[in-house]
Amino acid sequence: MGRYVARRLLQMIPVFIGSTLLIFCMMYALPGDPVRAMMGDQAYDPTVVASIKKELGLDQPLLQQYVNYMTGLFQGDFGTQIASQRPIADVIADAFPVTIRLTLFAFTFVTLVGIGLGVVAGLRPDTLRDRGLLTLTLVLVSMPSFVLGFLLQYLLAFQWSVTTPTVTDSTDFSQLMLPAIVLASLSLAYVARLTRTSIAENLRSDYMRTAVAKGLPRRRVIGVHLMRNSLIPVVTFLGIELGNLMTGAIVTEGIFNVRGIGIEIYDALSRREGATVVGIASLMVLIYLAASLIVDLLYAVLDPRIRYA
Repeated sequence: MGRYVARRLLQMIPVFIGSTLLIFCMMYALPGDPVRAMMGDQAYDPTVVASIKKELGLDQPLLQQYVNYMTGLFQGDFGTQIASQRPIADVIADAFPVTIRLTLFAFTFVTLVGIGLGVVAGLRPDTLRDRGLLTLTLVLVSMPSFVLGFLLQYLLAFQWSVTTPTVTDSTDFSQLMLPAIVLASLSLAYVARLTRTSIAENLRSDYMRTAVAKGLPRRRVIGVHLMRNSLIPVVTFLGIELGNLMTGAIVTEGIFNVRGIGIEIYDALSRREGATVVGIASLMVLIYLAASLIVDLLYAVLDPRIRYA
């Protein structure tokens, strides 16, 4: 197991470098000048613009800029925002915990409710509750998150006054509940359908018939034999979906005015500040790679037959 983890960690290095290089090139290929955008519509001196670019290293070749950026990144320096002159590490430190709270809230909701609904429907396939779940998930899959967000915001906040329309305190989990549900809606539909399908298929497996024929208690048959095998594809999906929830938070944060990394990315894109976007994206790549490794290790917990050399 230790050699497998070490090998996976080494494999993450070229993946991380390749991902950040791709994002870096895409950002700096966008039209526009971040230094010129910082000055707005006011008159500017080209000499001053050139001086600022030289000070920030923006006059160097793209590959050299990337090398300089990665060198600083490995030293904990994410760069400096051009407009505000704030260290990007401080911007991330302020915004990232907000998105983490929202994502973990949504991820917990997806895991508990999605798997719960899938198990309830999968144990009784082709029944009324099974068809009801499939209908509900089909509606959630078909509805874009921004449409669902504005709809729930209108009904729950403006019509029924159940909650506030926007988030004023990101540390208050009661205010984050509605954005988390909207963020989790699409993932919830996929997790519920995947769990339902996996449960229904494994119910017809030979090992399940053997467990029942041996006279094992129903709780053990379902909780140990059925669930552990059925959750393997669900765990795989959840590991990937953790990163998707963080990127999907950009839209949700905009709807509910959550001051997380989504707002920072949007502002950085509007100002053509590639360093901010690349810094946030680099951190998200690391989280995605870590989640992928944890998912692989969980396979051995769910299925003892899986061993890593």
